[in-house]
Amino acid sequence: MKFDFDWKPLLLAPILALVALPLTGSFSTWLTLTVAGLAMGMIIFIIASGLTLVFGLMDVLNFGHGVFIALGAFVASSVLGLMGDWTGSGELWRNLVAVFPAMLVAMAVAGAVGLAFERFIVRPVYGQHLKQILITMGGMIIGEELIKVIWGPAQIPLPLPEALRGSLFVADAAISKYRLLAVAVGVVVFGLLAWTLGRTKIGLLIRAGVQDREMVESLGYRIGRLFVGVFVVGSALAGLGGVMWGLFQQNLVPQMGAQVNVLIFIVIIIGGLGSTGGALIGALLVGLMTNYIGFLLPTLTQFASIFLMVAVLLWRPQGVYPVANR
Repeated sequence: MKFDFDWKPLLLAPILALVALPLTGSFSTWLTLTVAGLAMGMIIFIIASGLTLVFGLMDVLNFGHGVFIALGAFVASSVLGLMGDWTGSGELWRNLVAVFPAMLVAMAVAGAVGLAFERFIVRPVYGQHLKQILITMGGMIIGEELIKVIWGPAQIPLPLPEALRGSLFVADAAISKYRLLAVAVGVVVFGLLAWTLGRTKIGLLIRAGVQDREMVESLGYRIGRLFVGVFVVGSALAGLGGVMWGLFQQNLVPQMGAQVNVLIFIVIIIGGLGSTGGALIGALLVGLMTNYIGFLLPTLTQFASIFLMVAVLLWRPQGVYPVANR
């Protein structure tokens, strides 16, 4: 039987960009806004991919996802603070030598905390969505308070490394150097997720366990451990996204995860709950829409993502790529 891939959702982001082109007034302005929107979308995707992975494969509504975002950002700020000679250098490679280890440490810490979060908070409420929402939100509040204990309640700066500041000029358009890095990291994350879930034995076992857990366990595989691994990976991705978002905003507050949570849930609702590809499309749409509306109608910026979500759901109530049997 031939599988017919639904290509229509792939056209949404290009159509949105083309519609915005004549409205922005000039090609250079449009290009600047488009690259900024794609970068913002990729950062949101990195954060949302962890949450959609956990829901799509484990059927867990983790409203405490924001605590891993904030934790990753604050851990990275501490690591980068110890590498001032590297981040203050004008050489790009020295900046990257500082940034990438900070990302890895943030992912490791967020993943470790995610392991404890799954064991003590999420595991007792598997299969109970209402209790999952309540208890994970409580876990996020506790996590935010612990962040305040360690790093303090005040806003702290997270400046970009020296070589990642400023912009490149392409056709009179100012393209932020950091936003180009954000797009590249987002593409790598999506590629690794797609390859792992679609091309590896671990991905096959996870997908098979979602469909028929008892059958896979009867073959000797411990699906429970695999699912715990999925939760840890989802938490680590949230930590990575927190680092990217913190550098994007250049300042951190303990509540930053809760603030980003709204955008994350809009993205996964647009994409279809549990769909990684859908989350990518939803994130790109949100990033582009936010930047275009922010330039054209600044007073409506806060509502742009909600308008977008409503429009998509009127077209496809289950999201652009709904996961079967959800």
